[in-house]
Amino acid sequence: MDGGAYNPRTVEEVFRDFKGRRAALIKALTTDVEEFYQQCDPEKENLCLYGFPSEQWEVNLPAEEVPPELPEPALGINFARDGMQDKDWLSLVAVHSDAWLLSVAFYFGARFGFDKSDRKRLFGMINDLPTVFEVVTGVAKKQGKESHSSNKPKSNSKRGSEPQVVKYSKGLISKDEDEGEGEDEDEEGLEEEDEEEHGETLCGACGESYAADEFWICCDICEKWFHGKCVKITPARAEHIKQYKCPSCSNKRARS
Repeated sequence: MDGGAYNPRTVEEVFRDFKGRRAALIKALTTDVEEFYQQCDPEKENLCLYGFPSEQWEVNLPAEEVPPELPEPALGINFARDGMQDKDWLSLVAVHSDAWLLSVAFYFGARFGFDKSDRKRLFGMINDLPTVFEVVTGVAKKQGKESHSSNKPKSNSKRGSEPQVVKYSKGLISKDEDEGEGEDEDEEGLEEEDEEEHGETLCGACGESYAADEFWICCDICEKWFHGKCVKITPARAEHIKQYKCPSCSNKRARS
């Protein structure tokens, strides 16, 4: 629907457009899921879920012009809302959203004459990101753990039981850090272990990977990790949260 205002012409621009739309759709299906659910009223006409390069999403009627300026998302997602379980419905919308994202990206590629190497490079950049479906269903997190587990060397130097992780700070901090002499050395070692262990962790909201210089928070219910900025939690606020529940888990409890 917003295709007329922005037309990316290079591989990098199309990929940036793809990432913005993808982030918007993931937001609708995870952190904003309650609002998305309410907007998809089955009593309304055929509705579509749109994601924009600005990372904003919208539920609206399809474009009236034929053919449309851009490929259109799946039509009538609201009609299926009450006919299946919430998680199955969200998964279905996620699958259609993935198909729409690819169609938009390669529409731009065709429109601006991407050759074989450009198309291959664009697909490679897209394929390096988890799909919307993988993020929404948690498959991306599972795949990241399996990949990390298969690549991690075995070591007998692990200190006692696996340290619990505090949900705030720059990077991650262990709850069972030793105090007193040698504290700085232990903290440095733990930070390196945390960076290695969480290197493949993916944000449950945007699907991007863990970075040590970013603030993260873990949901105590589903145990998914989130960028603080994605769930609007700051380090200062996290210090006062005894049990953090992500938007998705909070909404599930509210509906039940």
